[in-house]
Amino acid sequence: MTKKIIDTNAAPAAAGPYSQAVKASGLVFVSGQLPINPDTGDMPESVAEQTAQSLANIKAILGAEGLDMTDIVKCMVFITDMDKFGDMNGVYAEAFDDAAPARSAYQVVRLPKDALVEIEAIAVERS
Repeated sequence: MTKKIIDTNAAPAAAGPYSQAVKASGLVFVSGQLPINPDTGDMPESVAEQTAQSLANIKAILGAEGLDMTDIVKCMVFITDMDKFGDMNGVYAEAFDDAAPARSAYQVVRLPKDALVEIEAIAVERS
């Protein structure tokens, strides 16, 4: 098995001892993406805007490997307030159209940098 570290300036740099993504055995494991704008370092305020930014970061990381959102097979969403699930879900649904991957969603007590949403994904390489 070969393992490749994926790193792109089009998404926020890893803020700790982890990689933006790792490719192994035809799978791409994208680390949890906080809703940080890679150009400004800022984070939007609303759950909907944060969801859009986290998904944009995932899209940029996958794009570095020639993949896109249709290649995602599983997402994990972490949200600090399940009462805002509908706001997150509306934006999330637009990102996938009819090719929605499997997904789980968890309410968590707190996320890094006090984000409201964090999303990680697993994608599969096209054969």
